[in-house]
Amino acid sequence: MQIADYYPILVQILIAAGIGAFVIIASHIFGQRGTDTAIKNTPYECGMLAEGSGHAPFAVKFYVTAMLFILFDIEVVFLFPWVLTFREFLAANLPIILPVFFFLFVLVLGLFYELKKGAIEWEQ
Repeated sequence: MQIADYYPILVQILIAAGIGAFVIIASHIFGQRGTDTAIKNTPYECGMLAEGSGHAPFAVKFYVTAMLFILFDIEVVFLFPWVLTFREFLAANLPIILPVFFFLFVLVLGLFYELKKGAIEWEQ
Protein backbone atom coordinates (compact mmCIF):
# COMPACT_ATOMS: atom_id res chain seq x y z
CA MET A 1 0.00 0.00 0.00
CA GLN A 2 1.21 3.46 -0.82
CA ILE A 3 0.34 6.83 0.64
CA ALA A 4 -1.76 7.62 -2.44
CA ASP A 5 -4.15 4.83 -1.45
CA TYR A 6 -5.12 6.83 1.65
CA TYR A 7 -6.08 10.02 -0.23
CA PRO A 8 -9.80 9.15 -0.41
CA ILE A 9 -9.88 8.75 3.38
CA LEU A 10 -8.12 12.09 3.81
CA VAL A 11 -10.60 13.75 1.44
CA GLN A 12 -13.52 12.25 3.36
CA ILE A 13 -12.13 13.52 6.68
CA LEU A 14 -11.57 16.99 5.22
CA ILE A 15 -15.09 17.11 3.77
CA ALA A 16 -16.62 16.02 7.09
CA ALA A 17 -14.59 18.61 9.02
CA GLY A 18 -15.51 21.29 6.47
CA ILE A 19 -19.23 20.52 6.70
CA GLY A 20 -19.05 20.59 10.49
CA ALA A 21 -17.22 23.91 10.52
CA PHE A 22 -19.64 25.36 7.95
CA VAL A 23 -22.69 24.38 10.01
CA ILE A 24 -21.25 25.87 13.19
CA ILE A 25 -20.21 29.13 11.50
CA ALA A 26 -23.54 29.47 9.64
CA SER A 27 -25.45 28.85 12.85
CA HIS A 28 -23.43 31.52 14.61
CA ILE A 29 -23.91 34.05 11.81
CA PHE A 30 -27.56 33.44 10.89
CA GLY A 31 -28.94 32.04 14.14
CA GLN A 32 -31.29 33.86 16.45
CA ARG A 33 -29.92 35.57 19.50
CA GLY A 34 -31.74 34.77 22.70
CA THR A 35 -32.08 37.10 25.63
CA ASP A 36 -31.39 35.89 29.12
CA THR A 37 -33.90 37.13 31.64
CA ALA A 38 -34.76 35.83 35.07
CA ILE A 39 -38.18 34.66 33.92
CA LYS A 40 -36.85 32.79 30.88
CA ASN A 41 -34.21 31.02 32.94
CA THR A 42 -36.71 29.58 35.45
CA PRO A 43 -38.08 26.06 34.88
CA TYR A 44 -41.58 25.87 33.42
CA GLU A 45 -44.11 24.08 35.64
CA CYS A 46 -47.30 24.12 33.53
CA GLY A 47 -48.35 27.59 34.63
CA MET A 48 -47.56 26.99 38.30
CA LEU A 49 -44.83 28.77 40.20
CA ALA A 50 -41.57 26.87 40.03
CA GLU A 51 -40.47 24.98 43.11
CA GLY A 52 -36.81 24.22 43.62
CA SER A 53 -33.96 24.62 41.19
CA GLY A 54 -35.31 22.44 38.38
CA HIS A 55 -32.31 20.11 38.58
CA ALA A 56 -33.19 16.87 40.32
CA PRO A 57 -30.22 14.98 41.76
CA PHE A 58 -29.67 11.47 40.42
CA ALA A 59 -28.33 8.60 42.46
CA VAL A 60 -24.94 7.21 41.56
CA LYS A 61 -26.62 3.86 40.81
CA PHE A 62 -28.05 5.33 37.60
CA TYR A 63 -24.58 6.24 36.36
CA VAL A 64 -23.12 2.87 37.38
CA THR A 65 -25.92 1.06 35.56
CA ALA A 66 -25.35 3.20 32.46
CA MET A 67 -21.62 2.46 32.49
CA LEU A 68 -22.27 -1.28 32.90
CA PHE A 69 -24.74 -1.18 30.02
CA ILE A 70 -22.17 0.53 27.80
CA LEU A 71 -19.49 -1.97 28.85
CA PHE A 72 -21.59 -4.98 27.90
CA ASP A 73 -22.80 -3.30 24.72
CA ILE A 74 -19.19 -2.90 23.63
CA GLU A 75 -18.70 -6.60 24.32
CA VAL A 76 -21.29 -7.36 21.65
CA VAL A 77 -19.49 -5.05 19.24
CA PHE A 78 -16.36 -7.16 19.64
CA LEU A 79 -18.14 -10.52 19.49
CA PHE A 80 -20.30 -9.81 16.44
CA PRO A 81 -17.43 -9.73 13.87
CA TRP A 82 -16.00 -12.88 15.42
CA VAL A 83 -19.31 -14.69 14.94
CA LEU A 84 -19.50 -13.58 11.32
CA THR A 85 -15.97 -14.74 10.47
CA PHE A 86 -15.85 -17.92 12.56
CA ARG A 87 -16.17 -20.24 9.54
CA GLU A 88 -13.31 -18.52 7.74
CA PHE A 89 -11.09 -18.93 10.78
CA LEU A 90 -11.95 -22.64 10.95
CA ALA A 91 -11.29 -23.05 7.23
CA ALA A 92 -7.86 -21.44 7.60
CA ASN A 93 -7.05 -23.61 10.66
CA LEU A 94 -6.59 -20.53 12.89
CA PRO A 95 -7.04 -21.14 16.62
CA ILE A 96 -9.61 -18.44 17.38
CA ILE A 97 -11.82 -20.15 19.96
CA LEU A 98 -9.40 -19.94 22.91
CA PRO A 99 -8.87 -16.15 22.72
CA VAL A 100 -12.62 -15.62 22.50
CA PHE A 101 -13.22 -17.89 25.50
CA PHE A 102 -10.58 -15.91 27.40
CA PHE A 103 -12.36 -12.67 26.45
CA LEU A 104 -15.68 -14.07 27.65
CA PHE A 105 -14.03 -15.39 30.83
CA VAL A 106 -12.74 -11.91 31.68
CA LEU A 107 -16.20 -10.44 31.08
CA VAL A 108 -17.93 -13.05 33.23
CA LEU A 109 -15.30 -12.52 35.92
CA GLY A 110 -16.09 -8.79 35.82
CA LEU A 111 -19.80 -9.52 36.06
CA PHE A 112 -19.27 -11.68 39.16
CA TYR A 113 -17.14 -8.90 40.67
CA GLU A 114 -19.97 -6.42 40.07
CA LEU A 115 -22.47 -8.79 41.66
CA LYS A 116 -20.19 -9.27 44.67
CA LYS A 117 -19.74 -5.52 45.12
CA GLY A 118 -23.49 -4.93 44.82
CA ALA A 119 -23.31 -2.64 41.80
CA ILE A 120 -26.53 -4.05 40.38
CA GLU A 121 -28.60 -4.12 43.58
CA TRP A 122 -31.14 -1.30 43.81
CA GLU A 123 -32.44 -1.82 47.34
CA GLN A 124 -30.22 0.46 49.42
